[in-house]
This record gives sequence, structure tokens and C-alpha cells, in this order.
Amino acid sequence: MKHEAELAAILRRSAPLMRVMRTIRELDLPDWIIFSGAIYQRVLNHLGGRDLDYGIKDYDVGYFDASDISYEAEDVVIRRVAEAFEPPLRDLVEVRNQARVHVWFESKFGEAYEPLTSSAEAPSRFVSPMFAVGVRLEADDSMTVVAPFGLEDLFARVLRPNPTRGEKSFPRIAASAKARWPEITVLA
Repeated sequence: MKHEAELAAILRRSAPLMRVMRTIRELDLPDWIIFSGAIYQRVLNHLGGRDLDYGIKDYDVGYFDASDISYEAEDVVIRRVAEAFEPPLRDLVEVRNQARVHVWFESKFGEAYEPLTSSAEAPSRFVSPMFAVGVRLEADDSMTVVAPFGLEDLFARVLRPNPTRGEKSFPRIAASAKARWPEITVLA
């Protein structure tokens, strides 16, 4: 995939992100991946000449365990992950079972959400291809990159709606991204 090595090199330069990835890898969550702002924002920051950690609000960690999609089971994992980190990372790492997103998504965001079959499928549902990037740090320290739309939009700094879903929230999200990274191009 074009830009995969460049993405990995950028991400490896962020000490907090690498700490999160190594810790999650040690916890051995099933089918885990780190995605969203923890990944794409660092690329935008690098391309814009900003500190890599500029604007990072959290670390979204997805895992996939269809054996028990109850909130209680997910909460056990959430607490286990929180215990693995010291502040400030303890408060920034947000872990969610991707096997249960369909249970709560529509009530929170007003859009239907078909059940996922893996964590790697989640980015394909993100609001924009630019955001649809996830990474897992493997046992040998290589990175597995999940980017269902490729990495071209991210490295070109082009923000467009995901072609496979409605764009109800896209204008609000695009305005927020443009305010933080004025150099991005928004295509509606």
C-alpha cells in the first residue's frame, strides 16, 4: 500500500503512541487495533510541520470479542486496560469492543450500524477515508496497517465523505478538522 512505510515511520516517532501500542500488545486483547485521531492526526501534524502530538485528545483502541457483547464484559476490559497505564495515558486510552458497536451506535449517532465482523472492518465505517486508518503493533514490532480506502487521501490532506455511508455528520466534523488543520482540502 502506498505510504505504508511513511505512516509507520511517522507513528514510531511518537513516544506516547508507541507506549500505548506496546502496552495494548502486552495485554493481548483479541483482534485489537488503534485507530482514529491517534493515527491520522499525527500524519496531518507531521505534514503540517506541527508537533506530532498536537491536538491528540485520546487513543481509540478497538478489540473484537463476539463471545460476550454485554456492557459488563466490555467494562472488565476497559478497567483492565486502564490499570495498565499511569496518568495521563490512563485517562486518554479509550477501549471498546467492536463486536458491540451496533448495540449503541444508532441511539448515540442517529444512524443504523450493521454488526462488524472484526476490528479491521471498523475503519471502513468512519466518516471519511482520511480518518479510516488503524494500526496494530505486532509481536516482531512490525506494524499492520488497516486502511480500507488506502492512505492517499490522508497524505494528500483531502477530507471527503465516506462513499459507503451517509454524510449526516460530515459537515460538522469537516469544519472541526479544517479549524485545526487549515491546510486540508475539504470535498463535499
